[in-house]
Amino acid sequence: MAKGAIVWGARSGGKLPGVTHPQPNQPQSSPFVRACRGEPVPYTPIWFMRQAGRSLPEYKRVREGIAMLDSCTRPELVTEITLQPLRRYDVDAAILYSDIVVPLRAVGVDVDIKPGIGPVVERPIRAMSDVARLRPLEPADVPFIGEAVKSLVGELGDKPLIGFAGGPFTLASYLVEGGPSKNHDRTKALMYGEPELWHALMSRLTDIAIGFLQAQIEAGASAVQLFDSWVGVVSPEDYRQSILPHTRRIFSSLAAFGVPRIHFGVGTGELLGLLGEAGADVVGVDWRIPLDEAARRAGGGKTVQGNLDPSVLLAGWDVVEARARAILDHAKGLPGHVFNLGHGVLPETDPDVLARLTDLVHEVTAR
Repeated sequence: MAKGAIVWGARSGGKLPGVTHPQPNQPQSSPFVRACRGEPVPYTPIWFMRQAGRSLPEYKRVREGIAMLDSCTRPELVTEITLQPLRRYDVDAAILYSDIVVPLRAVGVDVDIKPGIGPVVERPIRAMSDVARLRPLEPADVPFIGEAVKSLVGELGDKPLIGFAGGPFTLASYLVEGGPSKNHDRTKALMYGEPELWHALMSRLTDIAIGFLQAQIEAGASAVQLFDSWVGVVSPEDYRQSILPHTRRIFSSLAAFGVPRIHFGVGTGELLGLLGEAGADVVGVDWRIPLDEAARRAGGGKTVQGNLDPSVLLAGWDVVEARARAILDHAKGLPGHVFNLGHGVLPETDPDVLARLTDLVHEVTAR
């Protein structure tokens, strides 16, 4: 166990009614975890980023009248929303319902998620004194995380639960820009022009991400994913100098726990080698690069995750099936593959298409 780890509790057994459990195994020997480790699997495992949430009518019903970040702090609601997609799809893992800015709010950042906009920060970071406001994440800041994860592990049985956190660049972008940004100009200007301030900010955010991920692992999460969604806007050299030391520290700090670590970003085709170098076991891939080429760039026998364009799901089933089969063809012979989208499920997605896609991937790859 890592030094200074937060002890949240042990796994408990249990089955989720209505969910298929193909193997009477613990999560550590599930197809998803085995694929993450590059081990033989009975079929290609599949899950979807943002599978819990906005595309499901039952999600909209239980969230009615509850603010997004408030819903993330209610363990019973987190449990219910996390489980909703597993009642519809035979996906091979659940992902915790939360948001990447939850730990920021927990340490006192004045951030809120505005409907139709996204995370908005009242006091953007401009100086070292602003960075000083980012205190470390303590166990008492996020008690709801441990409670929700332990509840989910008891319900899921042999289905793995994926925990997650926001990557330091992506969190920094929201804090510096004050909200969502198309080009992340202020963020990159700070990175270029004030390296001391930049690394101080990144170091604080790295500590927060580590604490948030450790909390989920020690409560029972079987894997974790670092969502550095917007890091694809930087060049490889800038990533190496200004971001890699921090992401490497995150993955290094989690190594002793022995759970698969996934690294994901959008538009990262030119960064895949560096994402692999950061130390994750699995590298997420968006739709802009063929999966076999992505695996070659990630290097080191890494498992790759991806990479269907979420927009394809809005086309007819013939298109979805053809694109999915093409991805599976590209994945043949790779050290490991977890089927996923190249980014999150779009709100307009028909849940029945996700169910059919899940079954298709299992059937096509059954060994």
